[in-house]
Amino acid sequence: MALAALPLAGCGFAPAYGPAGGADVLTRSIALTPPETRRDYLLARHVERRLGRAADPAFLLDVDLDIREERIAITDANITRRFDLVGNADYTLTTADGAEVARGRVSSFTGYSATGTTVATRAARGDAEERLMTMLADQIVTRLIAAAPTLPGS
Repeated sequence: MALAALPLAGCGFAPAYGPAGGADVLTRSIALTPPETRRDYLLARHVERRLGRAADPAFLLDVDLDIREERIAITDANITRRFDLVGNADYTLTTADGAEVARGRVSSFTGYSATGTTVATRAARGDAEERLMTMLADQIVTRLIAAAPTLPGS
């Protein structure tokens, strides 16, 4: 086991939450802009689950969502049986004084079926939105963790 870790030691690898990883600067230090929609709320909730809710934030994370729905399975009678939700999230991380320290765009997609009742289709769409927001939030957090060693306070 020790031999397996030996190559990683030579390349400067350090666990993100280890002593030299730098991600500690993100834990409980990022406030998110207040959510305006259900999608905003779902994304913010997942980011806070991953990084913790900030009591005294050092950073502000602003996320601009662009979600579109695409019809992907259409019958001969022009009835859509399956949809894809395609999402892009542009994020900006700023310090408390407004200086931009990280920026980027993440993308993902998920699908849902529309073969049941109206209620089942609405529930499937809601579940798909939650999955998409989780995927986008995970990508944002991963990118912020990768950028953490260069952030102020690291």
